[in-house]
Amino acid sequence: MEPYIYWFVLGLALIILEMATGTFYLLVLGIAMAAGGVAALSNASMIWQLVTCAVVAATGTIILRRYKGGHTYQASTSNLDAGQPVKVLKWNDDDSARVFYRGAEWDAKTEDSDTPHNETLYVKAMQGSTIVLTHHKS
Repeated sequence: MEPYIYWFVLGLALIILEMATGTFYLLVLGIAMAAGGVAALSNASMIWQLVTCAVVAATGTIILRRYKGGHTYQASTSNLDAGQPVKVLKWNDDDSARVFYRGAEWDAKTEDSDTPHNETLYVKAMQGSTIVLTHHKS
């Protein structure tokens, strides 16, 4: 088989793997492999095929790092559970509770000691696997 076929098959495999990761680095490497394949297709020596692949990979990686560096993505701080009512199953002596929420039992604690125990309580936040309760609906 011709060398360009190996370049293109390897590039295609990297691009397919990229679809599973979503980082774009494998996409850059796949494009670099395709560039090496184009060099092979134009009868360049193996050294020039490797150099072409390396230059495209390095350039693409630098461009991608600069792009990602300027576009930081912050995880959403909004709590989709906030304001949802919970059913208190049991109050403990330390002001914590066991609640029923989303079809399961959860450990819960109140946001402050003034939270009334006899009113409907709502989710204020999630701290790990513990629900923070409030009597104010958000």
